[in-house]
Amino acid sequence: MDTLKKIATYKSRIAALEGKLFGELRKLPGKYGFSNAEDFIDAVKQAGGSSPKAAKAAKTGKRRRKRKPRAVITDATRAKVKSMVGAKKTSAAIAAELNISVPSVQNIKKALGLVKARR
Repeated sequence: MDTLKKIATYKSRIAALEGKLFGELRKLPGKYGFSNAEDFIDAVKQAGGSSPKAAKAAKTGKRRRKRKPRAVITDATRAKVKSMVGAKKTSAAIAAELNISVPSVQNIKKALGLVKARR
C-alpha cells in the first residue's frame, strides 16, 4: 500500500510541474515581442532550420557535405598526370591542380604503370 501512496504523490508533483511549465510557456511569446503563440512558433521553426535532419545536424555539429560532381578522366587528364608525376609532384598537388581526387590520381598512376608493385 505504501507504493500506491508514493505513486499518487509523484503524480501530483508531476501535475504541479506541468502546470508551472505551461504557465512559463504561455509567457514566452509576449516576452519576445510576439502577439500570439502561432507567430512565435513560426519564428522558432525558422530559426531552428527547415527540417528535423537539419536541426539534428546543427545540434550535433555535423553537417552533411555535398558530393562534388564526378570528374571525367580524359586522355588529356592522364597525360597531365603523367607529366606532373615526372616533375616529382605529389598526388595531393596533382589532384588539387587538376580538380580530381587523390584516389583518381592513384588509379591513373597505377594504370600508367607509374607506381611500384607491392611485394
